[in-house]
Amino acid sequence: MKKVLAGLAAAMALITPTLSQAEKLVIACGSVGMEKDLCTQGAQAWAKKTGHTVEIMSAPTDTSQELAQLQQLMAAGSTDLDVARIDIVWPGILANHFLDLKPYISEDVLKQHFPSIVQNNMVKGKLVAMPWFTDAGVLYYRKDLLEKHGQKPPTTWQELAQSAKVVLEAEKKAGNDKLVGLVFQGKSYEGLTCTAVEWLDSFGGGTIVDPQGKVTLNNPKAVEAVDFFASLVGTVVPRGVLSYEEEGARGAFQSGSAVFMRNWPYAWALANSKDSMVKGKVGVIALPKGGPDGKSTGTLGGWQLGVPKYSKNKELAVDLVKYLTSVEEQKRRAVVGSFNPTITSLYQDKELLAANPFFGSLYDTFINAVPRPTITGAKYNQVSTEFRNAVYATLSGNGKAADNLAKADAKLKALSKGGKW
Repeated sequence: MKKVLAGLAAAMALITPTLSQAEKLVIACGSVGMEKDLCTQGAQAWAKKTGHTVEIMSAPTDTSQELAQLQQLMAAGSTDLDVARIDIVWPGILANHFLDLKPYISEDVLKQHFPSIVQNNMVKGKLVAMPWFTDAGVLYYRKDLLEKHGQKPPTTWQELAQSAKVVLEAEKKAGNDKLVGLVFQGKSYEGLTCTAVEWLDSFGGGTIVDPQGKVTLNNPKAVEAVDFFASLVGTVVPRGVLSYEEEGARGAFQSGSAVFMRNWPYAWALANSKDSMVKGKVGVIALPKGGPDGKSTGTLGGWQLGVPKYSKNKELAVDLVKYLTSVEEQKRRAVVGSFNPTITSLYQDKELLAANPFFGSLYDTFINAVPRPTITGAKYNQVSTEFRNAVYATLSGNGKAADNLAKADAKLKALSKGGKW
């Protein structure tokens, strides 16, 4: 009997983690809005279920800084990170440092997600990361202020500028001189690239580099788009926007200081939280067109989860990724924090749609979002930097769009080596 009991004890030890067998994993969590809290809660739920522990590594709010930090860790072959956040434009940049998840993820599970996002995460047949949540830029507006001053939600950027001026002038006469018209991500970082790609595409000015790899930045429509927004700085758009990331814009809007805001869907839950100054006063629509002949467009965003090949706990890390990207976890994050699922079936979920009504009305915006030029592969970050610096210079009053975009266009053409990225 003693031998039998000893054998059972040994078998159980192989199945159930003991204190000595429990492993500690480190996951990078975002710091924008409710990201860190939701990520931490999900990781802790997995830890409780498995008997392991998870430590949170906070990522910078500036995604450009986050990429640099991640590249430094990977270049050093660091074992300090087991699960990493990967922006939708990073798979081609980071692929060599990450585990291929395809052997661990069934085809049935992959088919649950948007095919375009799964494909985006494939690099030379390797599944670099699993889709976690998707994004597209949207327009938030103050329903109460537009109704009060006889304005309708804008369908073009020109209408938005005009409506903002009407509201600002009327509110100023009433003593509200703190109000501004439009806020967005205007700091020279990846957020400005996302915002400005929307401007270009909405005016018919392309997406910096076309799907065949040709640099298309220097064109009249792109110049018109950037000059238009530069003309608003100091009137409809406050100069402070030039230092705003996502949270800066959200802070201004949520405090009641802005009529319109360009941001990601995550801001919805926070704008309607119990301590928000604009709770119940906010509408969300697709971003405006660049004039009557333009188009409504939102830049494709979103984040994935991947496992660095230097992790000492690869299989456990994969299990954590599978848990955090599951149907149940994506639904929880959507209901609580307005993070768009990458699992298509959730867009018919009644509880999710009740919490985020615009997920249904803007479904086409999310599935048809305009991608950034990831055809540039490992050089994407250089492309993005040249582009946003040119846009930022124009917004700051340092030259006209025609000159700034022409200079950036020339640099990108030299970088592309004839379109062969």
